[in-house]
Amino acid sequence: MKSIKILIVDDMPLIRETLRAILDLEEDMQVIGVCENGLNGYERTRVLLPDVVLMDVKMPVSNGVEGLKLIKKDFPKTVVLMLTSFDYDEYIIEALANGANGYLLKDVNIDNLIQAIRSVVNGKLLIESDIAFKLAEYILKSKIDDNQAQFLSLSEREKEISDLLIQGYSNKEISNQLNLSSGTIKNYVSSIYAKLGTNNREDAIKILNDIF
Repeated sequence: MKSIKILIVDDMPLIRETLRAILDLEEDMQVIGVCENGLNGYERTRVLLPDVVLMDVKMPVSNGVEGLKLIKKDFPKTVVLMLTSFDYDEYIIEALANGANGYLLKDVNIDNLIQAIRSVVNGKLLIESDIAFKLAEYILKSKIDDNQAQFLSLSEREKEISDLLIQGYSNKEISNQLNLSSGTIKNYVSSIYAKLGTNNREDAIKILNDIF
């Protein structure tokens, strides 16, 4: 049976050696090296050519995301599994955006870690449930922030007209309601569409319902 060659990158010696001792007990795994930061991880990858790099995120000198970027640039087929005690949104997004094959918290059950290594080697993207929840929260927050930005970009008159659009008023009815010409209302509505990134009333109303 071919062993999965593993490189462990972590700034804490105890964690490095504990993981080495545990993973070396698996018949299909072999820890071929350990090191203490992202840059060292890249340099050891270049020499040892591991199948999997277990990469911590928060490390001095060069963090795990920086190491990930270097490894994926020169060795795109090398599997990098981020293993960290930090669940900060920006780390999750940046790591996944730069090709991380998985993202686990360090308190993961050791049996789950072993299974995770086997899974990512077989081509699966692995994100622990707690991190998946964090990611979903981040995406939702980003959407809310985008909606808030769209709302703030509307003038007071455009907000007033948007409210009437949501209520189902036609351009003519809005014109009568605000005592403005039909042409002026049409121009306001076109401006609202442009700021919302759409060109039709139905989509604009959906977006406005999310904003208001």
